[in-house]
Amino acid sequence: MSVSVPAITPWPARPLEGHVVLVTGGGAGVGRGIAQAVLGAGGSVAIADRDPDALAACLAEWQLGERALAVRMDVSDGDSVAAGMAQVLAHFGRLDGLVNNAGIADPHLPPLDAASWEDWQRGLSSLHGAFWCSRAALPALRASGHGAVVNIASTRAHQSEPHSEGYAAAKGGLLAFSHALALSEGPTVRVNAITPGWIETANWQAPSRRATPAHRAIDHAQHPAGRVGVPQDIGALAVFLLSPLSGFITGQEFIADGGMSRKMHYAD
Repeated sequence: MSVSVPAITPWPARPLEGHVVLVTGGGAGVGRGIAQAVLGAGGSVAIADRDPDALAACLAEWQLGERALAVRMDVSDGDSVAAGMAQVLAHFGRLDGLVNNAGIADPHLPPLDAASWEDWQRGLSSLHGAFWCSRAALPALRASGHGAVVNIASTRAHQSEPHSEGYAAAKGGLLAFSHALALSEGPTVRVNAITPGWIETANWQAPSRRATPAHRAIDHAQHPAGRVGVPQDIGALAVFLLSPLSGFITGQEFIADGGMSRKMHYAD
């Protein structure tokens, strides 16, 4: 009996054609970069955010009609998440991908012995949001037949600075949450995590908040890749992980930091 080698197959130009993806914190910054990458890859996107100005700016600038939906959502509130998910499903009738990106921008807490319980809960907001959103999305993701979750962590899960215990714990928790959920939901739903490093988002905000990036040459040069990151870098990786191209990948972490976490730092 002869065995033939599989034929060469075309690389899909639009790997998310026919897919619907929900991106939390999708109105600005990394979340907007991911949402635009999904749209560029042929998918439809729902962007969830607490900032109505950012949501409105996205839809106005994209001009994509039914392919893009804006949803007011607070990912720390289970009722808000449930209502937003119902809105997504009513509009698109399906959900194929979830990107848990929403969270606080400032990682710093008071010194731990001065921090309140509210401070600590605020630091953990991205982990709580991933719970509420994944919980609400799972039935639709299972029904899609190729559901995928991408959790946006941070290199703070591996490297810290003073007074960022809550944020670091949340991002480290997202990595563990990702591989645990991957085992629970496989093979129907795949779950992976992206760990960004320094990503410049100054010009990825709502129009009233946009600014010119103020990086020095040394800020770029200290990265082995030769520059700081941009939201498109994370968006491209998210598209891969959401699409059938990564069908054999689940429960994994992908670090996108321009090589900084592999760089030896010498004392002066």
